[in-house]
Amino acid sequence: MKKVTRKIGVALMVLMLGIGVIGCGSNKSQVNTGEAQLWQSAVYTEDTELGEGAKTCVVTVEVPDNQITFTIHTDKDNVGDALIENDLIAGEDGDYGIYIKSVNGITADYDIDQSYWAFFVNDDYATTGVDTTPINENEKYRLVYTR
Repeated sequence: MKKVTRKIGVALMVLMLGIGVIGCGSNKSQVNTGEAQLWQSAVYTEDTELGEGAKTCVVTVEVPDNQITFTIHTDKDNVGDALIENDLIAGEDGDYGIYIKSVNGITADYDIDQSYWAFFVNDDYATTGVDTTPINENEKYRLVYTR
């Protein structure tokens, strides 16, 4: 009886381990599929020039395996206002300014999958938010979907 019980216990452990491995594998596949589908909700899918105004602001939006560059003409003083003016970002007002939830129709939600929009000035992680970063025509701005 002890041998039968032991064999059943070992068989159950192997079965549970197999289910765990299969479950982890399919979860990774769902994450990759989800990231591939991000671009499907994009409003613009090719480099685009928007707006009118005396200042020019160049912003690249990056998601896994895709990117697009916006050349924005505006009279606004900061990057965030220029992006909002052209309906490129949406978010919530927070203690530190706007918390970007959507860029070009693509949503990042930290509460759901730990994704967020990282903001870069040139190649450096920005030390200010988009709504307090002044437009400098010599700088390149990037919004990167990050997990």
